[in-house]
Amino acid sequence: MTVALYARRKQWPLEEVTVRLQHSRIHATDCAECETREGMLDRIETDIALTGALTPEQRTRLLEIAEKCPVHRTLTSEISIKTRLA
Repeated sequence: MTVALYARRKQWPLEEVTVRLQHSRIHATDCAECETREGMLDRIETDIALTGALTPEQRTRLLEIAEKCPVHRTLTSEISIKTRLA
């Protein structure tokens, strides 16, 4: 949604955005770019398909925008979940 809104505001010829996610659990030692060094980590691999007559520069910028969307930022930040009975 963030990518589509950005493209629309810039009046870029984006016709469709398709996102495919794949979730897995990996050992922290198998993740070179991760801060955590022990235990298991959740890994989400994202494939984004952009349909439309976009330039390579526009495609690159839209990928950057996708990584700044609120959902992406939430999932890549430290999360504290507190559960209680209502």
